[in-house]
Amino acid sequence: MNPTIERLKLIFLGIFALANIGTLVWTVGWAMPEQKCLEAHRWWDGYERVCAQPILTSDITGRMITNKAARDAALRAIGRVPPPATAAPKP
Repeated sequence: MNPTIERLKLIFLGIFALANIGTLVWTVGWAMPEQKCLEAHRWWDGYERVCAQPILTSDITGRMITNKAARDAALRAIGRVPPPATAAPKP
């Protein structure tokens, strides 16, 4: 067979193999960890490939959200379950 065709065949097979390996590395190294992180309601930083736990500003500053509905919505947004409502003390 013509040596040029053989050489081209090997070049294209090599390019195909490198593309498959690149796709596998991207999937295992970036796409799968990002999906797991987002399913856990965390923040994904693709540049450094870090999965970070979001926190409420009120957890840092100590100033609590006074509106119960707003606090429950904020807790749900970061994946934390709001505490159950407590009954008011009887006088």
